[in-house]
Amino acid sequence: MKENGNEKLRILLADDHPMFCEGLVATLQSVEELEVVGIASNGEEAVRLAEALQPDIVLMDVSMPGLNGIEATRVINRVSPHIGVLMLTMFDDDSSVFSAMRAGARGYLLKGAQKNEIIRAINAVGGGEAIFSPTIARKMMYYFDSIVGKTADHALFPQLTDREREVLSWITQGLSNAEISRKLGLTLKTIRNHVSNILNKLQAVDRTQAILIAREAGMGRKPGES
Repeated sequence: MKENGNEKLRILLADDHPMFCEGLVATLQSVEELEVVGIASNGEEAVRLAEALQPDIVLMDVSMPGLNGIEATRVINRVSPHIGVLMLTMFDDDSSVFSAMRAGARGYLLKGAQKNEIIRAINAVGGGEAIFSPTIARKMMYYFDSIVGKTADHALFPQLTDREREVLSWITQGLSNAEISRKLGLTLKTIRNHVSNILNKLQAVDRTQAILIAREAGMGRKPGES
């Protein structure tokens, strides 16, 4: 993502509703630091244009003809993981939200979002953050709270070593690498290696997705809690 504040964030729109796209383009073009570089009307076109144009961000609808937005997001993350995908859709059901997150989306907004909320989300994703609309954030918190404790942590993710599972548990608590290093009495380099192994084994694109995968599976208690 852009680190130079003087460079524009390049955006690809993926939506099959021309009138919505027209309004969204007008909204984005009114912001000096944003640039719309392409519009895709289906998932296949979104994948093709993402690879060809290499935008910073794809604003992706969920429901589109042919390849849907979630599958397109999965392909884009596999081919160009540096591109941030921000879902902008009418769908707020659990299946769409969590499927999009598992596919690697960096954020999820509903189409009723205000202009300033959309711009803020684009800038956040452009800065490497993950962001969700208040409605989606509450849905995720409720979902995670409802599953915590259902499965013992030691029974989760058999592909991880005991130490990697312990590090993942601390990651789900929101601790940074430096904080985990101090907690476990290990060097920062060792923790970084563990985190890299965890992301690879979970096939997660970043810490946010690893947290989502871990909490969805039931991991959420701090190490040592029963």
